[in-house]
Order: sequence, then C-alpha cells, then structure tokens
Amino acid sequence: LADNGICCIDEFDKMSEYDRTALHEVMEQQSVSIAKAGITTTLNARASVLAAANPAYGRYNVRKSPMENINIPAALLSRFDLMFLLLDKQDSQADF
Repeated sequence: LADNGICCIDEFDKMSEYDRTALHEVMEQQSVSIAKAGITTTLNARASVLAAANPAYGRYNVRKSPMENINIPAALLSRFDLMFLLLDKQDSQADF
C-alpha cells in the first residue's frame, strides 16, 4: 500500500517464488488486485521500489553477473532502473 510513495524491501533475495511473481506483476501493471472476505478490488500501486539483497552463498563472485550473484530472475531485475553494488574487498589489515 505504497501508492505514490516508496516501498522498501529488505532481504529481497530470500522472497518466495510466489511473492516474486506477485511483485513482478505489481511492478509491471502498477496496480494490485485483492480478494478478501468476498470483496474483490484493484488498488493503485504507483510506487518506487527500493530493494536490498545479499549475494547467494554469502559472498559476491566477481566472475558472475549480478543476476547470478543474487539469484533473482532477469525479468524481475529488469523492472529496476538502477542497481548499485556495494562490495567489501577483503583486507586482513583493515578487517577486525
């Protein structure tokens, strides 16, 4: 329910396939259909989505694409206009 706002999602990589499918549909159509207690309606979902995900297996592999690293389908990733990678280089002197 983030119409004309921002929807923030943490642990995006751990979403179930069902939730990913629903989110993809919402991002594509900018609306969500709800059926509860015999009432069916469609709500606007014109929102910006900010999502954070961790790499698969706990480490980012620079030899793989971002899609392979975070294990999210390309069709869903293509719905995002910008993607930022925050990488922590291993350094035994600086890491405590």
